[in-house]
Amino acid sequence: MSAMSTPSFLLSLSFLFLSFLSISLSQQPPKGYLIDCGATSKTVNDDREWLPDEDFISTGSSKNLTVPRLFPTFSTVRSFPLQNNLRRKFCYTARVFKGARYLIRTAYYYGGVNGVNFTSPPVFDQIVDGTFWRVVNTTEDYRKGSTSFYEAVFEAKGTTMSVCIASNTYTESDPFISSLEMLLLGDSLYNTTNFDSYALSLVVRHSFGHNRSLISYPDDLFDRYWEPYAENVSVIASNNTPSVSGFWNIPPSKIFESALSTDQLEPLEFRWPPLSLPNSTYYIALYFADNRDSMLSSSRVLRIHINEVRYISNLEVTSAGAAVFATRWPLEGQTKITLSSAANSNASPLINAGEIFDILRLGGRTHTRDVITLNAMKSSLRNPPLDWNGDPCLPLNYTWTGITCSEGERIRVVTLNLTSMGLSGSLSSSIANLTALTGIWLGNNSLSGTIPNLSSLRLLEVLHLEDNQFNGDIPSSLGEVRSLRELFLQNNNLTGRIPDSLVGKPGLDLRTSGNQFLSPSPS
Repeated sequence: MSAMSTPSFLLSLSFLFLSFLSISLSQQPPKGYLIDCGATSKTVNDDREWLPDEDFISTGSSKNLTVPRLFPTFSTVRSFPLQNNLRRKFCYTARVFKGARYLIRTAYYYGGVNGVNFTSPPVFDQIVDGTFWRVVNTTEDYRKGSTSFYEAVFEAKGTTMSVCIASNTYTESDPFISSLEMLLLGDSLYNTTNFDSYALSLVVRHSFGHNRSLISYPDDLFDRYWEPYAENVSVIASNNTPSVSGFWNIPPSKIFESALSTDQLEPLEFRWPPLSLPNSTYYIALYFADNRDSMLSSSRVLRIHINEVRYISNLEVTSAGAAVFATRWPLEGQTKITLSSAANSNASPLINAGEIFDILRLGGRTHTRDVITLNAMKSSLRNPPLDWNGDPCLPLNYTWTGITCSEGERIRVVTLNLTSMGLSGSLSSSIANLTALTGIWLGNNSLSGTIPNLSSLRLLEVLHLEDNQFNGDIPSSLGEVRSLRELFLQNNNLTGRIPDSLVGKPGLDLRTSGNQFLSPSPS
């Protein structure tokens, strides 16, 4: 791998590579999950098995579309309730290999599922773990009768990964999803990206000389989608196809069967991607192979500019092929690609394919112990809040109902307020592991069982468990929580004696009326 030259003022933003690798390729389908959202049974499409989604999500409702001649995985959706325009997320969670790289693809076909009052699809958000991915707006595709796809590359930070659908203030009807794919990628793909801090969100991926159907698996071993390039351009066929085992990012060999080119040595100029880009930093990969007989001695050497800025000079393109990419390149608005023949080249410029990704900074993760604890609490409740899925604290606008979190690099849960939420079940003893808690409000529910030992919550100031169905003794260990100033336990089924460590404790507002104690309550 050798670095190519780039303007000095772009050195901090862009790194270019021409790459040939020796990689062993498998012909097996990519491993991972194909999830048919809203389906109730397995289906097989193109010899690949799609799973129903009930094992990956516990909320939302399955709905059937009545649109004729739909591809099977788009005939059902999972729909999520919109309530008072609250920012709430609903997450699919799957077991993954920690440290592995995954292609995440979501698909949407509305089909009027929200009824005649909502003829256009809703607009909503996508989230992966604690990172905001992008806004889902399928309106234009749906108007054309098309399905919308979104794709990204994320590294698994734990043994589970969550992909979430989230309503926002601009969401006007119930958000939904048609299908979800979570597929393992090879370690060599996109490996110049620092996936410890970033993810890649696909903007566009085109096979420039291809004008027929979408290229995907089995042509692409990782089931990436390569769209045909529909612009009015000159296309030439190839006399040979290089071995992709030597290519960086391992593109499908089918993209080299034809190319975008010109008849003469004149520059090749085209707008790509065919949309205006927001101001951001992008990963750009371009793929080339000389379409002529490999025995020809004449050379094809290219100069490439993006928006008049030099991308690479003197790129030699042979029949063995070449891949060149920038890991951090700033773009905004319309983008113009210019390919021209170098002075020492006697062949016209050409290009076979290209990819552009938006570089996403990861949003962080809630402290692992807090996540494990909250999921244990969720399991002990018979009817936890619907949005208790995914990362509890992140993104910041999508914390779980009833939870507030700390800021900074170490994200902890600091308060839990589920007052009057109609909860039943028990209070898991694991709550004692939420050691950053300063306040717990669980009053006016139907929680039962005993009160767990909370002596480890050294920062706890407020504990409200009133108007529930707790039974047994008050734990004497509560007296060890020095910061505790409010302890409301009234109107439960508590018995025994009020611990001496609580009676008369300075600065403590203790309320215990409406229980069955053996000694009089202080209030």
